[in-house]
Order: sequence, then C-alpha cells, then structure tokens
Amino acid sequence: MGITPALSVDIGGLRIKNPVITASGTFGYGTELSPFFDPSRLGAIIVKGLSLRPIPGNPPPRIVETPCGLLNSIGLANIGIEAFIEEKLPSLRTIETPIITNIYGHSIEEYGELATRIESVDGISAIEINISCPNVDKGGMVFGTDPETAAMVTDRVVKNTTKPVIVKLTPNVTDSTAIAKAVESAGAGALSVTNTFLGMSVDIATRRPKLANTVGGLSGPAIKPMALYLTHRAAEAVKIPIIGLGGIMDYQDAIEFLLVGARAIQVGTANFINPRAAIEIVDGLMDFCERENINDINDLIGSLIKE
Repeated sequence: MGITPALSVDIGGLRIKNPVITASGTFGYGTELSPFFDPSRLGAIIVKGLSLRPIPGNPPPRIVETPCGLLNSIGLANIGIEAFIEEKLPSLRTIETPIITNIYGHSIEEYGELATRIESVDGISAIEINISCPNVDKGGMVFGTDPETAAMVTDRVVKNTTKPVIVKLTPNVTDSTAIAKAVESAGAGALSVTNTFLGMSVDIATRRPKLANTVGGLSGPAIKPMALYLTHRAAEAVKIPIIGLGGIMDYQDAIEFLLVGARAIQVGTANFINPRAAIEIVDGLMDFCERENINDINDLIGSLIKE
C-alpha cells in the first residue's frame, strides 16, 4: 500500500487540509450546498461578500449565461456583517474547515470597521479583502485599480486584525503586478488572483443590455487562460502565497494553476453547474498525486517547465 499523498498547504499563515477553496459569492453563506457533500472536506470556505450594513444589490435581471461563461451583476447583495455573525456563523462553527470572510466597503474606514468587528469573533479564520469596489472618497474610483489606494485599504485591515489577510485583486487594470506588490508591501499575507472581468451582453431583439445594470463581471471557463496568466505573473512578482481562480472546472484546471505558482485555488462558477465540483476537485487532486507518485502536493506548486 502506497503513502497517502499530503495535500495540506499554507496560505499566509493559515494551514488548510487541501488547496481547494470555494470562491466568495458562489457558495452562499457556507452551508447551502451541505446536502450534496460534507463541506468539512474542503480546504476552506469563503462566504459571500459582507459589508457593514445589509445591501439589496442590483435589480434583476442580474445573471446572464454567455458562451463558456457567466455574467453577473449581483451588486454585492448581502445581509450585513452583524446578521451574518448572529444568524449564519453558529452553523458554520460546526464545519471542521476554516471559514474565511470576504469583506468590502466604500471607504477605507468601512474596511477598517469590518476588520475590527471580525477580529472579536470566534469561528472566522481569515479575511479576504475585495478591492473591486468604488471608493466614495475618490469619486467612485475602484480601490483595486490604484496601487496606493489598494495598499491603504490593506494596511488598515492588517492593523485592525490578527487574522491572516488575503487581498483579492481585480484583473481590470493595466498592470496587476503593481497592485500585487503594493498590497504585499502593506502587509497582505496572500493574494487571490483574479476577480471577474468586466463584460456585457445585448439582446438584439430588444436592443437592450441583458443585464439591468448593463455591465457585469464575467467568470467561468472563458476567463481561465487570462486568469492563469495573471496568476503566473503574480507568482513571479511577489513572495507571498497566491490563490488562483478563474474558470477552474475540474482537477486538471486546478493543477494548471498550481503549476504556474498558485499555492491554492478557488472554485466559483463551477459550483453553479455542479454543486459537487469542489469536492470532486479534491478527490481528483488526490488521485492525480497517487498516479504520479507525488507524495506532497507542494512539490507541484510552481514547478512549471518553460524550456
């Protein structure tokens, strides 16, 4: 009988049992898909993005299928941090896997307040910062498009918590590595690369946008080559761990991200197509390591051969 491969990885001080994490906004508040598999088998769960106060989000229609992808304009609808802690977290504490909160605000102060509130709560293992939000203090400029502003948000959160801090980068910039380096310098423990790409779809019969908000975020297999490229670039630019995401549908996709330097991966749109996608990727990674005689999945990370 061979040795069971080790799948455990470390992301910014958070040790997880395997590199498969569910992406924010695609796994609800962490318990909705429990009828399909035991969520304790996942490396970690990132819950739906949370703000200081409840947000209803954008009007419908706010999801549109596209060739090999999904456009969404949910508008970061959520119940707010207090309702999450009181109503959702008690059930999440029974799941034996780390829970990561994704947070967003429209000012640096809001990010800081969220981090402070989360710091005092048991059952939350790390914080992922969504910097793809408009900064009301700078006329709506997105936090994640400016290195200085991205660093300021990161610095505020890091100073307000002792939990590991992960920054989720936006791909909608000229040079994402500049943002990656800035948030690394500001104290980020890890990076999530990447968020959705801006896109739109039009109904030619009505000559109107298919999304009520006109523009949405594109995810799914259509963005995988671009997400893989950005993950590779980020891994070469910074020393902190990278969590790769964008169009990962199966274990083969996941391995590609590990090879280019991701320490872990997130499964997003695949959850809508197959609610067991994440756990099937965990099993696929284990089977692959056994077949290839890989004793530790960390040996795969960053082992891309370019020559």
